[in-house]
Amino acid sequence: MAGGRAREAAFCFWADPTPRPGWYNMAIDAELLARAERGERWLRLYAWEPCLSFGRHEPAARRYDADGIAARGLAVVRRPTGGRAVWHANELTYALAAPADGLGPLREAYLAIHRVLRDALRSVGADAELAPDRAAGPLDGGACFAAAAGGEVLLGGRKVIGSAQLRQGSALLQHGSVLLGDDQRVVAAVSRGTPAADHSLPLGRALGRPISWAEAAEAVRDAAQDRWGLRPPEDGVASVLRHALAHADRFRSKAWTWAGTLAR
Repeated sequence: MAGGRAREAAFCFWADPTPRPGWYNMAIDAELLARAERGERWLRLYAWEPCLSFGRHEPAARRYDADGIAARGLAVVRRPTGGRAVWHANELTYALAAPADGLGPLREAYLAIHRVLRDALRSVGADAELAPDRAAGPLDGGACFAAAAGGEVLLGGRKVIGSAQLRQGSALLQHGSVLLGDDQRVVAAVSRGTPAADHSLPLGRALGRPISWAEAAEAVRDAAQDRWGLRPPEDGVASVLRHALAHADRFRSKAWTWAGTLAR
């Protein structure tokens, strides 16, 4: 255990490289949040089948062209967390779920998690840094990667990771996308009106070489191990996958996905 940390303080670590549908990924994250309310600590790294996701409070029906999305054959889901739209394809996504009192106030937890991600990117040769303090953009501001809020991870002033957080009861869920090969032009293509410019920078483009999901996951795992300590889930992940299905109807629902703005 890194740094002699007590076993109960370590995170259950789950590397989940098989791409899953968006609704299933969000159902799993919701289940991890429910477990965090019972005192569990999880770090999951995962992949997607190509999918567009909306933030919890976005006016999705007004902001995005549902007919255009359907014509392109794009899968779509609404996340349980806030933030703005993200195109998920060639990326690594992380989800951290834990009791909130162990990570501090929202801003403190957000920065702590991003410092781990910054260190992970530096370990693969990227000159990553955290954005200076500034307010996040409005909900109608376009893609999550259109602009960086304070504390987000940047490469050369451009955004490489987009994150969002949810507090529920005594626990928090923060998940986010580490862009490996794709940018966010799909979001602009299905937005109504004039979308904000895409200021994302995939990690592979910044490094000048391809970077695999496995390489990125190893870097995040090692940085998280150094910061928090990691351990295998005692009972594996079969129970998580089974119980995640209880959340599936919510994330497969068109009413949830295309709501104007969901209540906080």
